[in-house]
Amino acid sequence: MVGLGRMGGNMTLRLLGGGHAVHVFDGNPAMADPLVREGAIAARSIADLVTGLGHPAVVWVMVPAGKPTEDTIAELKEAMVKGDLVVDGGNSYYRDSMAAGALLAEKGVLFCDAGTSGGVWGREEGYCLMVGGEDEAFSLAEPALRTLAPAHGLIHTGPVGSGHFVKMVHNGIEYGLLQAYGEGFDLLKNADWPLDLGGIANAWREGSVVRSWLLDLLAAAFRRDPGLETIRGYVDDSGEGRWTAEEAVRRGVPAPVMTTSLYMRFLSRQDESFSAKVIAALRHEFGGHAVKAD
Repeated sequence: MVGLGRMGGNMTLRLLGGGHAVHVFDGNPAMADPLVREGAIAARSIADLVTGLGHPAVVWVMVPAGKPTEDTIAELKEAMVKGDLVVDGGNSYYRDSMAAGALLAEKGVLFCDAGTSGGVWGREEGYCLMVGGEDEAFSLAEPALRTLAPAHGLIHTGPVGSGHFVKMVHNGIEYGLLQAYGEGFDLLKNADWPLDLGGIANAWREGSVVRSWLLDLLAAAFRRDPGLETIRGYVDDSGEGRWTAEEAVRRGVPAPVMTTSLYMRFLSRQDESFSAKVIAALRHEFGGHAVKAD
C-alpha cells in the first residue's frame, strides 16, 4: 500500500484483518508506525517496497489524483518487472488511468483502475470497488479485492479506464443526492413550524422511498449538532463532479441534476455572489425595484 492517509491506512488495516501480508510506504514515515504495530511491514522507499514483496508484486496506490499518482506510477514502473501489478485506488480521471495502463504495459506491468467508495466507514463496512483491467490483472488483485469489498460490493467493470469512469459517474450521482437532501432540509428549516429536522431524518430512514445510507449519516449529524451550527456551508469538490459534467457534454447526455449540483458547490464558496449583484442592479434599472446597500 502506497499512501497511508485515512483511506490507505484503513484499507491496510482491513487487509491485515483479512489475513494478508501488507507492505506499506508513505512519504511521511510516521504514517506507517500505527500500521506496523498492527503487523504491516514498512518500507523505506517504493523500490524497497517492491523488493520486499517478491514477484508477482501487487502494489495498491492510494495517493491524491493527478501528479502525485502519475509520479508514483512512473516510479513503480522503474522498480517493477513483467507480470507485476499496480492498482490505482484513488480518484483518478479515467483517461489518466488509461494512459497509466499504457505506460506500464510498455514494461509488461499489469494495471487496474479501482474506483473506491466507502470513506471512513470502509474499514468496518467494506469498500465498494469498481475495477477496470484485463482479466489477468483482476485475477491477481482479486484476493485483496474480495477482502476489501463487502459481499456484492465488487464489480469487474471491463478494460482499463472503465473502473474510474464508473466511479466518476457514481460521484456525479452522489453530488445530486447530496444537493437534493440539502435543499429539502433547507425548506423544512424554513417552514411555518419549528420542525424537528433530526426526527424527520430518523423517520425517513424507515420505510421511506428516500431512505439511504446518506440519510443515516445526516440523522447522525443532526444528533451531534441539531442546528448544524458548528458547520460552515462551504462545499468543496474532488474534481469528479466536474469530469462527470464534462463527459455529459462530450457525449450529448442530458445531466441537469448532476451539473447543477456542481454549480451549487461553487456558489457555496462565495461570500456574496457577483451574479446576484448584477441581477439586483438590473431589476433596479428596468423596474425600479429596491436594492439593499452593501
